[in-house]
Amino acid sequence: MSKKKRQRRKPANGASAPKKQRIDFVARPFEGIAGEEDLVAMMQIIPAATATVRLKKEYGGAEVQLVTLLPELARAVKRADGEVLVAMQTTVHSGDASRDVAAALLAALELDAGSALVAGGLPEPGERLQDILDPLFVPRIDVRDSFGFWLDAEAAKNPEAVKAVEEGKEELAATRPVPGVAHAYWCRMNGKEFVRWVRGEDEDDFFNAFARVHAARESDLEEGARFIGAFRACGLAIPVWELVPGTEADELTAPMRAMAERLEAALADPAPLDADARRARAGIISRQVNL
Repeated sequence: MSKKKRQRRKPANGASAPKKQRIDFVARPFEGIAGEEDLVAMMQIIPAATATVRLKKEYGGAEVQLVTLLPELARAVKRADGEVLVAMQTTVHSGDASRDVAAALLAALELDAGSALVAGGLPEPGERLQDILDPLFVPRIDVRDSFGFWLDAEAAKNPEAVKAVEEGKEELAATRPVPGVAHAYWCRMNGKEFVRWVRGEDEDDFFNAFARVHAARESDLEEGARFIGAFRACGLAIPVWELVPGTEADELTAPMRAMAERLEAALADPAPLDADARRARAGIISRQVNL
């Protein structure tokens, strides 16, 4: 049979496989969810954390755990006691992170107790977290210093499971929330301290406001704590400062609150950016960091 004829052959029933629907890209996937900034932080910058969320009544009304990572990069697990954990950092990437996490969560609800959801294909369009989470329930974020949340009461009796958690702890960059400053996270990496701040306003509004602050030479947190750049994640801006060596998270409350006041004033300024601020903005945009 010639190649041309083989290409013309069709299934015996004359039907072709249905084409899978693509999900449209969503630049700010968690917009509208209470605690959006912390969910972005869990997906992008926090190595170990959990967040308790609650489903709407039509989806059972139960509380489930969103977590950063799960053992063997599972997308979700249902523990023997029925508790569901869904990983934020091992979701598939369809272009809409909210749909990806929701698809894993809904699939996990159908798992048998004591089983895991492994990586699969991309989901088709469907429910997003905004559709299935109770909007009146604010997620409770708990930043951890290990993957101890992997262990339920039964697994904690398994020496190999405990060993895996202990070994994982050694590889984690120390990370803590800054007291009294929402969505700001101190970390220590490679012998240096940094703070990353997930901002909730429109990213263009943030960069315009921060350009004003930077042009006024007020973008450092304090003497020796210098602004080194910013990056975008899930539609939000995350500025980064390198800190004075040895700085701890609880020492950042006052300087970050002062920075918040400068930013709020800049955000409220309706005037167009002047030449200095425009140059500052271009410089900030051009030196995005990956930290």
